Amino acid sequence: MNLIKELSWRGLIQDIMPGTQEQLQKETTSGYVGFDPTADSLHIGSLVPIILLELAEAMAVETNT
Repeated sequence: MNLIKELSWRGLIQDIMPGTQEQLQKETTSGYVGFDPTADSLHIGSLVPIILLELAEAMAVETNT
């Protein structure tokens, strides 16, 4: 499964930096999303990046959670 194609299919990519696809295919690449898990609550805007990390992890992209 291809992460970039999957994210595009889901409508989650508007712009992409040249070389991203090649980098993901070449070697393990780290991903990071920052939010405060100790906050009283998380809003829906926090959910999309969390889901993206899970999807990337399922496709063997290294994530720092």
